[in-house]
Amino acid sequence: FTFFIVYGRANHLIDYASIPVPAGREYPLLTAKEINLAIRTALNRRLVVVGACIGTDAHTVGIDAILNVKGFAGEKGLEYYREIQVINMGAQVTVEDLLARAKTGNADAVLVSQVVTQKNAHLHNTKQLAAAFHAAYPSGGAARPLLVVGGPRFDTVRPGELGVDRIFGKGTTPAEVASYLVHALLPDRDQ
Repeated sequence: FTFFIVYGRANHLIDYASIPVPAGREYPLLTAKEINLAIRTALNRRLVVVGACIGTDAHTVGIDAILNVKGFAGEKGLEYYREIQVINMGAQVTVEDLLARAKTGNADAVLVSQVVTQKNAHLHNTKQLAAAFHAAYPSGGAARPLLVVGGPRFDTVRPGELGVDRIFGKGTTPAEVASYLVHALLPDRDQ
């Protein structure tokens, strides 16, 4: 499980125009006040978010940056928002334990951070997560929590390929995640 970085010269050209570039954020970036108001108005209860690092991944920096009050890049984490209840399960959580906690906590969203990438472990873990949640929440039954994953190595895949609702990459801030949750979970809210 060793990675090597090799530097060298290449004589081929890259056609930058052929590289697909995401159109940008499809939802507005909201302030903490706007997020709290939207949740309170639409749900009349706190929005429940369960977060963890699954499998053998013990790197909690990413999930802690999004969930904990200390936050990231000068922004407070989701614990800072009055209308969001955060359940941070930490690292090396099994998919079964995460699923059970999401069910008992009536989670609206499940956030998973994956940093370990040896042999594409982050992709296998995410597919396992999605399969377990889709099986536990069949169509027509109780609403499945929003499945959101993040990490520095998800840049080559799309959410549909992994069975999740959203993928966030390196440098994502708590406000971006909170704004997305409001956008995705409360689509009929007043702007």
